Amino acid sequence: MSIVKLLLSSSRGLSLVMKIIARLGPSMKKHKYQLIAAQLGSLIDSGKYPPGSKLPAHRELAKELQSTAVTVSKAYQLLAELGKIESFVGRGSYVGNTSLNSVIQAQEDDTVLNFSILQPCLQQNIQALQQQFTQQFSALDNPQLFGYSENTGLLEHRRAGAKWCAQYGLEVANADQLILTNGAQNALASIIALYSKEGDYIALEAQTYPGILAICKYMGRKVLPIAMDEQGMLPQALMQQCKICKPRMVIVVPSQQNPTAATMGHARREALAKVIAEQDVWLVEDEIYAFLNTVKMPAISNFVAEKSFYISSLSKAISPGMRCGYLRVPESQYSTLVDYIRATLWLPSPFMFEVASAMIDSGNAFRWAEQQKMIAAQRQRLVTQYLSDYRLQRQRSSYSCWLHLPVNCQAEGFCATAKKQRLLLSSASYFSSSGQAANAVRLSVMAIAEEDDFVCGLQQLSKLLSSYAAQD
Repeated sequence: MSIVKLLLSSSRGLSLVMKIIARLGPSMKKHKYQLIAAQLGSLIDSGKYPPGSKLPAHRELAKELQSTAVTVSKAYQLLAELGKIESFVGRGSYVGNTSLNSVIQAQEDDTVLNFSILQPCLQQNIQALQQQFTQQFSALDNPQLFGYSENTGLLEHRRAGAKWCAQYGLEVANADQLILTNGAQNALASIIALYSKEGDYIALEAQTYPGILAICKYMGRKVLPIAMDEQGMLPQALMQQCKICKPRMVIVVPSQQNPTAATMGHARREALAKVIAEQDVWLVEDEIYAFLNTVKMPAISNFVAEKSFYISSLSKAISPGMRCGYLRVPESQYSTLVDYIRATLWLPSPFMFEVASAMIDSGNAFRWAEQQKMIAAQRQRLVTQYLSDYRLQRQRSSYSCWLHLPVNCQAEGFCATAKKQRLLLSSASYFSSSGQAANAVRLSVMAIAEEDDFVCGLQQLSKLLSSYAAQD
């Protein structure tokens, strides 16, 4: 049933909306757009139309409701302000969902197999982490750790961060260009807040990390989706959109991209850097998965150092609980960003960075990151064993795989059915920056601690997928 028919036939919903409008006061009754928005919002909230569903064109809905396109436009605008829908120039309006809680389904029930969270396999190094924390906290004898520090952190902590970033492809001239943040998300939010304003376009991969979508939503930035292939963002597509829409910045995940695991080769990175150099746009390079690459790749930022911000952290390699982010900035922007972070955060916890620096300087951080990469590779081999009949996008050691579903198997329904079988998945709708989600799901291969449980989950998924194939 179409949204239009549902809107016209839902007498119970219409009655509820009329009561809501009545409570708003007599002066509000004449505003038809509020009635339309409330009824559409009710359909969205009830789940009748899941994230990614396309709404009718303004004129189409206006004709059915015997209203005007202007009234429907105002209703859609109200829904967009409430965060229920997203509108895209030339493509229409879609039911939106940028809730991180929806895609990152944390749970404490051991009987649930969680394929939704992208994190390290924590059980493998939890004991070593406990020992590292105990050792460092029992030896906190540096008075600077207990007071305020210059910039955003101690010099030795920034030097350790530079060492971490250099290991995975960044050419860091010196630690004075590195800023400490409360993880990668804090770095992203700071850059977007400081270098763009409400209403500006932010260029993103067509399928992207929900955390970026959430920041853009709450800060009032417009999302500009850029086409991708198996290596990620297409330079020519970015060039075209830069000329048309003039985005303030482009945010890219070049390695093991979330959710598609797309990874840029050397030539692609250089080509993208060339576009950045030629256009009036900042590059934000999120390389938190670079440690998973089987071959060390140069950071795109190496080619456009004065127009790029490079982000790394320990959350994916070591632990999400370590909110240690490293932000390399253009030399000309260092003091501006330091001032902004001091004004909004003051400084990240020196205690956490003391532990992180000890891990890096001792080599433990690199060994643990390599261990996680090996576990990911083994998990991907198991995915091949059980799901090879289906189209999968992934890398040899990626934390996730992008599973394309059979034609008769829709992502939202598949996730709902899987959840009833105690399998948590993430639908493609949560990752779409265009409003046109692929018919796919993202599978995290690392969050399930025990390999036997992981295999059990794959077997259940294979059986569920086969049931759809049998119906075809």
